[in-house]
Amino acid sequence: MKDRRPDRRPVTDAEPGRAGDARSGGDISQVIVSASADGIVAVDERGIIRLCNPAAADLFARSTRELIGTQFGFPIVAGESAEIDLMLPGGGRRVVEMRVTATILEGERLYVAALRDITRHTHAERELEAALDRQNIVVAIAAHELHNPLATISVLVDVLRDRVAALAEEQRADIVDRIAGRVARLQSLVRKLLIASTIDIGGVSGAAERVPVLEFMLEQLGELDGGSQDVHLSCSPDLVALVDRQEFSAMLGNYLENAFAYGRPPVEVSAVERAGWVEVRVRDHGAGVPEAFVPWLFERFSREPGVERETEGTGLGLWIVRSLARANGGDAWYEPDADGCFCLRLRRGDARSA
Repeated sequence: MKDRRPDRRPVTDAEPGRAGDARSGGDISQVIVSASADGIVAVDERGIIRLCNPAAADLFARSTRELIGTQFGFPIVAGESAEIDLMLPGGGRRVVEMRVTATILEGERLYVAALRDITRHTHAERELEAALDRQNIVVAIAAHELHNPLATISVLVDVLRDRVAALAEEQRADIVDRIAGRVARLQSLVRKLLIASTIDIGGVSGAAERVPVLEFMLEQLGELDGGSQDVHLSCSPDLVALVDRQEFSAMLGNYLENAFAYGRPPVEVSAVERAGWVEVRVRDHGAGVPEAFVPWLFERFSREPGVERETEGTGLGLWIVRSLARANGGDAWYEPDADGCFCLRLRRGDARSA
């Protein structure tokens, strides 16, 4: 009968697979380290890199040969984890999570750092935090800006309800006009908040159509509540812009609203062809924008400190103009001349196809 007990013969060189496994545990560890998707560096007590795998070399944007023997350059404590910024040789940086353990190799104490690139995660986290901050600001602005006109409307409605019989026709008409003005203010605020939300979620169309600029501007001015008589318009009849019509309306509307709120009449609106572009310029005769504030003029929620106490506003209007202009392939800016001029550049279309 054959002996079926397990073979208990010692491993010899005649069995290379098994003998290799027994002899080269260090080689296997080296293979595992080399194959790891995380960067691995072993650093001695002087902070010198003694070992690194290809993934670590990729993180540092250097070769393993370049890294070994150089200073690691970051504080390293066994049992600790931290986020570190790797500055890359060609510019730019990576945010890396580092986890550290200690080991003894051939009688020498080494610190082994596992490195993981979390740049995208960190960027997404910061974007989320920024979005939440913006949302909180929007809620605060909306609460403030909605409260004032609603309070005014409430008072005026109470007056009409309780004293309508005692009011002269002229007084009643005045109250109705004031209510209409507050309602228009609310509608403008809601439009801005909706457009800002659309921009935030990347929903801006930028769907170009050929828009005859003069005809379009006359339509926009015709919709103004009593302000169009204070506007001087200059535009070539054959000028055509390539732009989303609704977004063009929001751009021009915000510029005009800004001019009426902060400037003095008359408001001058012009559109010309310049170097293959349509350039729209809106100029009022106000005091202009203080030079120190100009760099922040088109930033979201930015309002000139002195003005924000005197005039209602969200600080969204000019940011909306620039965001929509750029989504349509153009741009928006301010020129600080004598009166100040707000400019808008749009792509030019072919008049014959308008």
